[in-house]
Amino acid sequence: MLFETGDEVPPGLLAGETLADVAARARRCRACPLYADNTQTVFGHGPPDARLMLIGEAPGEQEDRQGIPFVGPAGQLLDQALAEAGLARERLYVTNIVKHRPWVLQGTRRKNRPPRVSEIRACRPWLDAELALLRPQIVLCLGAPAAREILGKEFKLTQQRGQWFQTPQVPHVLATLHPAYVLIQPPESLEAARATLFADIAEVARRYRALAL
Repeated sequence: MLFETGDEVPPGLLAGETLADVAARARRCRACPLYADNTQTVFGHGPPDARLMLIGEAPGEQEDRQGIPFVGPAGQLLDQALAEAGLARERLYVTNIVKHRPWVLQGTRRKNRPPRVSEIRACRPWLDAELALLRPQIVLCLGAPAAREILGKEFKLTQQRGQWFQTPQVPHVLATLHPAYVLIQPPESLEAARATLFADIAEVARRYRALAL
């Protein structure tokens, strides 16, 4: 992985590093071309002792501008679901599997696009470092790409959404719809998709509170 200094730096977690240290290294990452056409790296955000980690897909326009995950329309919907479930976002850690915004030019406008496999692979060491440092009790995967990174390539969101899983690294993992997916639903399916997202986050909140007892 090449950095601005031109030196080869190990991409994973180094001895004695904190989340802030890893974020600083991630900001110098040149492992894929996404860094060149964006405002900034959008690293994970939240306290280093968070017990619940939310993992999405990639930053969008507002995230690229502000440098914080889930601050655009999808983030606003996520905040509504968290608030309704009684989860304080400031106590959670929120991140994405890709740390720069993937986009494609559509006319004169930059439109979000799904991250490529190569981009996900290039960013994976940063996600691994976040998981290793936080050691969350619970991971909520928002969308199929995040779920496949945590639960394996065979995971099928349509069949396994809302179910609890365990991995060697995380004892409680649940996957749900990505808020951005909910927002693009046509009127006839929008409310059902929204209800599904909110119900899954409410289930996560129940598990979160039960584990604190």
